[in-house]
Amino acid sequence: MLDTPHITQTATQLTAVIHLTIPREEIQSVMGPGISELMATIAAQSITPTGPWFTHHLKMAPDTWDFEISVPVSAPVVAAGRVKPSQWPAMKAARTVYHGPYEGLADAWPEFLDWIAANGHTPASDFYECYLAGPESNPDPANWRTEFTKPLTS
Repeated sequence: MLDTPHITQTATQLTAVIHLTIPREEIQSVMGPGISELMATIAAQSITPTGPWFTHHLKMAPDTWDFEISVPVSAPVVAAGRVKPSQWPAMKAARTVYHGPYEGLADAWPEFLDWIAANGHTPASDFYECYLAGPESNPDPANWRTEFTKPLTS
């Protein structure tokens, strides 16, 4: 289920990221260790997250994902291992929240993209998924929430 989408203007936000280009089928095996590495690195630098972690998908081919595991941070991170400083840029974007299990994300995106097109907007090629509530907060996938953000070019 998707909340009613809307258009928003985001603000620039400092982030810490790990960039990955992986075969699609490896996503479940890399996310947990990547998030743990990201959080441990910022904690070691006495930097705190300022919001939930998210992914920034740069390119998605049917068999390969090029993306960043990211977290907004309170101060610039110093590059360490795979963790690099970055930022969420200010942008005009379409946004909605998906309610449900992660397995439903792939089916929810087309519905969101259809709304963007039907409302006369042109999306950029990249997108963001922000994991507002997941298995760490509630064992029932019906209570999980993932925010979709799609940058717009018009």
